[in-house]
Amino acid sequence: MYRLSSLIFLLLGCLPLLAQSPHGDDLDMDCVKCHNPGGWNINYQTIQFDHSKTDFQLEGTHANVDCILCHSTNVFDQAPMDCAACHLDIHSQSVGNDCVRCHTSETWLVDNIPELHEANGFPLVGVHSNLSCIECHNTDSSNLRIDPLGNECIDCHQDDYAATQNPNHQQAGFSTDCIECHNPLGFGWDSESINHDFFPLTEGHNIQDCTECHTTGNYSDVSPECVSCHQEDYAATQNPNHSTSGFSTDCVACHTTSPGWMPAVINHDFFPLTQGHNIQDCTECHTTPNYSDTSPDCVTCHQEDYAATQNPNHTTSGYSTDCVSCHTTNPGWMPAVINHDFFPLTQGHNIQDCTECHTTPNYSDASPECVACHQSDYDQTNNPNHLAANFPTDCVACHTTNPGWTPAEFDHDGQYFPIYSGKHQQAWNDCVECHANPSNYADFTCFTCHSQPEMDDKHSEVNGYEYLSSSCLECHPNGD
Repeated sequence: MYRLSSLIFLLLGCLPLLAQSPHGDDLDMDCVKCHNPGGWNINYQTIQFDHSKTDFQLEGTHANVDCILCHSTNVFDQAPMDCAACHLDIHSQSVGNDCVRCHTSETWLVDNIPELHEANGFPLVGVHSNLSCIECHNTDSSNLRIDPLGNECIDCHQDDYAATQNPNHQQAGFSTDCIECHNPLGFGWDSESINHDFFPLTEGHNIQDCTECHTTGNYSDVSPECVSCHQEDYAATQNPNHSTSGFSTDCVACHTTSPGWMPAVINHDFFPLTQGHNIQDCTECHTTPNYSDTSPDCVTCHQEDYAATQNPNHTTSGYSTDCVSCHTTNPGWMPAVINHDFFPLTQGHNIQDCTECHTTPNYSDASPECVACHQSDYDQTNNPNHLAANFPTDCVACHTTNPGWTPAEFDHDGQYFPIYSGKHQQAWNDCVECHANPSNYADFTCFTCHSQPEMDDKHSEVNGYEYLSSSCLECHPNGD
């Protein structure tokens, strides 16, 4: 009896060991999801295990592979997930061990080679798109080892660079970056694709034979200065003579690269060729072969015009020989705008005929004093009589240049006697009320308004009182 109970206890203790999963402790699922009561074989039609919930989804050809090919043991999570663990690296580690960089789970064929190269910084364009892989990538006899190359041109084309003689790239010091001169989209080393932007080959410079400019084997020693090629053209030019005229040897100052040196556009901003100066024949101004000796002063060319001018006579009038002080470059010397600010020609003085004021050919002898022109006006004025009143001959003391001499502003209050202020303001209507003698405004009377009986009565107690207008002014200079 004791032995039976011990046997039962032993069997019960072994049951957990017999029920332990051979797939490891981490696979926690019911056996029937893969197996059936008839045996341990797996029916792939009824299997309920979802491999997509693991870290390795079965895509492409992986979905058709027998499990044991990847899971070499029953402990499933011991199966490696890196490509090289299952797939032989036929490229011998020359492209790394990450197959998915080039391959998919559908096939080993690679159909995105251009994209792969572009992602690695070397697009397969132009002639590069037609090359076999082994032409660029060093490989073994199997042609499966693909050693990486650098992305610089010289990494592949060192031999081409060194072997080139027309021109000799090494001697000329050319850049080893081929695309500086050659077009990567082209299909050869032709010179039509040379990038010559550092010295644009336009029009007359568009020469196909490089040796016309590059006369030595060293292409880097050619100067970009115009005169380095065109010294003879410069020296031989006679119309105008560039050498004697001191013209710049920088041809682009006047010329383009158009063949024949025409058109030539001279930068004449130092002496603008406008209107009457816009002369096409340079020799009209530049009378000697040395163009640099022509003076920019007006009188250099226009001395005869200056001397011959009679209306007005510039010489006798002492006019400036700097024509621009009055004239523009408009042909015919008109319009002429004289700067008359020293004597402003406003209103009544705005006279178009100069001879009305300048009565002699010498315009410089006209006096700016008013009376020089207006003596007759001054003498003939009777209301009031300027002579009798001893008014100043400086017309601007009372008048503006307004035609008709009005309005006239005479400072009677400040200079003589207040009649526009004080007690006499609005006490009179006409000058003759005080100036009874129109021929002499210096003579005045107070008695038109102030009768003697009235004044005698008011001054009865004033010692030395006299009924005289001069006495009134003497005691009452302010009219109070």
